[in-house]
Amino acid sequence: MSESSAETAVQAVRGAAATAAGNWRIAGIAGAAIGVVAAGAAAGVAIERMTVGRGMRRKARLALDSAGPYGALRGTPGKARADDGTELYYEVDEIEPEGGSAPRRRRLFGRKAPAPVTVIFSHGYCLNQDSWHFQRAALRGVVRTVHWDQRSHGRSGRGTAQADGTPVSIDQLGRDLRAVIDAAAPQGPIVLVGHSMGGMTVMALADQYPELIRDRVVGVALVGTSSGRLGEVNFGLPVAGVNAVRRVLPGVLKALGQQAALVEKGRRATADLFAGIIKRYSFASRDVDPAVARFAERMIEGTPIDVVAEFYPAFTDHDKTEALARFADLPVLVLAGVKDLVTPSEHSEAIADLLPDAELVLVPDAGHLVMLEHPEVVVDRLADLLVRAGAVPAGATVGGYGSTSTAQPG
Repeated sequence: MSESSAETAVQAVRGAAATAAGNWRIAGIAGAAIGVVAAGAAAGVAIERMTVGRGMRRKARLALDSAGPYGALRGTPGKARADDGTELYYEVDEIEPEGGSAPRRRRLFGRKAPAPVTVIFSHGYCLNQDSWHFQRAALRGVVRTVHWDQRSHGRSGRGTAQADGTPVSIDQLGRDLRAVIDAAAPQGPIVLVGHSMGGMTVMALADQYPELIRDRVVGVALVGTSSGRLGEVNFGLPVAGVNAVRRVLPGVLKALGQQAALVEKGRRATADLFAGIIKRYSFASRDVDPAVARFAERMIEGTPIDVVAEFYPAFTDHDKTEALARFADLPVLVLAGVKDLVTPSEHSEAIADLLPDAELVLVPDAGHLVMLEHPEVVVDRLADLLVRAGAVPAGATVGGYGSTSTAQPG
């Protein structure tokens, strides 16, 4: 990409912010902040822009979308209703019946009849339940699992309270998870698995419903998440850039959310630039399968800008450090990518420091979407957690399942 074309892309973002906000001074500051991020992303797509035309890139995306199986797994659908009336969509994968079609996976765990545990997966910000594709595939037929879409994400309804002007809170997400549990797993032991915002949702559940954790939860996995102090994250930016972002981003996002249709057109017009940004903040490996990268891009692109805007402020307010004590006597897995720029691995280390009996796993060469980037590691550690929780027998392993690297073994 030439410097002029990179500048054109940055100017397009600035223009969208200015039109939506109606305030040229704020938009100019926001443009400068966004430009810091965009500069790094632009370098990541430079060669592609120089050698491949826009039409060819569009065809490549369509080919990846049609060929990739990611996100194609479906279960028995259900709906829960949140305390404000929001409709929450979930799917259940039941245990494979005796004589069913998945003997290989049962052998991986060495048992035909796992303990009656329900594993409930909560996804992160701007994602949906399909972000757990590889873990869902590995556990399918082995244990009962529930995958749900957080409010305003995926197939769940738009937050009813948010439509009335009430800001999203992490506490609200915890109550949403309780509604899903009541609908999809009203009885029996459960294991809670949360990535990023989903991990915060699990902490909010524990904070508000300690009796549920005490009586029914037998294991917890917190992946790429934080218990608080997210306002200090620098997203890999220089000091000047991150300070500018922190100062203006909440207001700019709110203004952009009020002009959603216009902004969505801008996102489409600058798709290559945003694809570079998404990849930078999702993955750390150089050899991630392009179809997996495109899959993540689709999920994030599918989150409307007004939803992005209304959720963002909740992260600054999030502090569930004290709630971690609810998990002290449980098997806990804390896992993060060492190169995560969104919720740095130091936040996972801080969680593990407060839960000294937890297993802490830091994955080298992994970014924020570690469950897509290195799914074999996440599956293996989840399998071990299920062993410790009593859901599957001791000695069970799932080695190397679902690698998304394009590198060939030597």
